[in-house]
Amino acid sequence: MKTARIPHKLVAPSRWDELPAGERYRLSLEQQLQPWLAKMYGFHLLKIGNMSAEINTEACAISHQVSVSLSGSPQQVRADPLRLPFAAKSVDACLLAHTLPWCHDPHALLREADRVLIDDGWIVLSSFNPISLAGLMKLVPVKRKRVPYNSRMFSMMRQLDWLSLLNFEVMHRERFMVLPWSKQGGKMLSTHLPALGCMQLIVARKRTIPLTLNPMKARKAKASLRQTVGATRQYRKP
Repeated sequence: MKTARIPHKLVAPSRWDELPAGERYRLSLEQQLQPWLAKMYGFHLLKIGNMSAEINTEACAISHQVSVSLSGSPQQVRADPLRLPFAAKSVDACLLAHTLPWCHDPHALLREADRVLIDDGWIVLSSFNPISLAGLMKLVPVKRKRVPYNSRMFSMMRQLDWLSLLNFEVMHRERFMVLPWSKQGGKMLSTHLPALGCMQLIVARKRTIPLTLNPMKARKAKASLRQTVGATRQYRKP
């Protein structure tokens, strides 16, 4: 697999309004997240990165929500997302709203999120779609060095491969907002041509396969394989 790590670090925006049409991006993402936030339960929700901190997660039943980043505001814990100061399997959900696009080592970021998540914990990823109008802007020399076109745009299939290697089960994936400058993001185009949406969203859960068999289940499996007495017995005359 081709490595996604790059030698230099990227400077992520501290707020959504630093992006052209940033508020529309944020509101559209919050709208898509609403039904999934309502399904998340537990004790701790971790918002990783500056952009995640501004996402409204009031619909989530997890009351203790912590924002982690190296800089920016709102910020509750100042730390490197690649070295989270939390114990293994201590967090119920991780929100990475456009955190991967400005990360120089996305593999390490996902491994760190996987480390702190409990079994069956939730991870939410959002990013820009490289096959969209936002992706096309990276080809324009004047635009490619500006926010958000200076970000790294990973395809959805590549992100799904990364999650698969970490044994995550994808519960939901979608692309939306084909026209970011439109108030509704080009509702008609988003309905008929969702693959061209500028925004990508993936919701997944951490799955853990037990390495040892449950002895109770093993006994039940053996009991169900009893052979009927005399069913295959044949009698032959001497």
